[in-house]
Amino acid sequence: MSAILVINSGSSSLKYSLIDLGRESELAGGLIERIGQDVSAITHTVRQPPSPGEPAPTMLDGTYKSELVIADHDQAFRVMLEQFTAYGPPLAEHPPVAVGHRVVHGGSRFIAPTTITEDVEKAIEALSVLAPLHNPANLAGIVAARAVFDTVPHVAVFDTAFHQTLEPAAYTYAIDAALAEEHQVRRYGFHGTSHQYVSAAAAAYLGRDLGSLKQIVFHLGNGASVTAVDRGRSVETSMGLTPLEGLVMGTRSGDIDAAALLHLARTAGLTIDDLDTLLNKRSGLLGLAGRSDMRDILAGADAGEEASILAFDVYIHRLRAYAGAYIAQLGGVDVISFTAGVGENAARVRAESMSTLGFAGVEIDRARNESRERGIRRISTDASRVAVLVVPTNEELQIARQTSELL
Repeated sequence: MSAILVINSGSSSLKYSLIDLGRESELAGGLIERIGQDVSAITHTVRQPPSPGEPAPTMLDGTYKSELVIADHDQAFRVMLEQFTAYGPPLAEHPPVAVGHRVVHGGSRFIAPTTITEDVEKAIEALSVLAPLHNPANLAGIVAARAVFDTVPHVAVFDTAFHQTLEPAAYTYAIDAALAEEHQVRRYGFHGTSHQYVSAAAAAYLGRDLGSLKQIVFHLGNGASVTAVDRGRSVETSMGLTPLEGLVMGTRSGDIDAAALLHLARTAGLTIDDLDTLLNKRSGLLGLAGRSDMRDILAGADAGEEASILAFDVYIHRLRAYAGAYIAQLGGVDVISFTAGVGENAARVRAESMSTLGFAGVEIDRARNESRERGIRRISTDASRVAVLVVPTNEELQIARQTSELL
């Protein structure tokens, strides 16, 4: 059996998943949070055997939680190894043949999964200017992992790579061309691994050829983006130079008139750092209603709180606007999919965002949409000309697949 270890390293977290390539299923995974803080939280989950009737692997089953002081990512990797030793599966019995790493920003250079070398590490570091909150953390995970797993290949899978198929008309900002080129200012897009996985999974679920479908994928989590996928290729996406542009998110503003920032700098005395904090950490649902979680927004709206009602309405307004724009760019749509925490769980968000798309052939089945059934499923009526789906994303599996394909 071949297994690939997938690593998603954040500034203060380490998420990991051991993927059985033969079954395309997770053997175990975990999350180490609050690295470098007073106390770190560790969660390690071992999965049940994926196929009934097959011999159970030599491991325990369940989720194990603990707390420990973890100073840095190097120590976090050692703790991760201890979790596998203590709770399973033993890495000696399931040795990774490679390690796949999520890297947020690949710029224009990295358009596909890439074997990590010292030169690639330097390039990821250089691209930190475009993703200062993400790439340094991704790189810290890579360095720590290569020190521990020094005999197997390591592969970087970039969030931006799927969107490298955008045409110049879609990725070019209308500012001074020479300045934009010098400072690499263009639309890159993010959540590419998720959008690629979901669009392929939707086609497979429908029994349709990916190369024949016009799709729109809404990745709605705390961070949110939407992508138009034409015959398997990303042709338009809402996030831009950074993950700030586009939809309303948990704490990010999404689209805003750039002149509003100049106005706040002049009249409120906000600095560049103040504006960065405002747009990324104090805006979105949090800025509108004081809460960043859609569940809290819905509860507040149900209780008649005006701020929550407005936040929900603004959120839905933006979703409808992008849906209409992307239908126009695609020249029609065959499939619309919802994924990630909000997309997979908030039936009201799905229903309201689709409620004005009857002109395009969208018809939602209320019972299907409100069902608490898990897994990939259709929420449109049988008569709907557009298939509307809920597709749980699996970025770890997609990274493992791309790592395997490269090797």
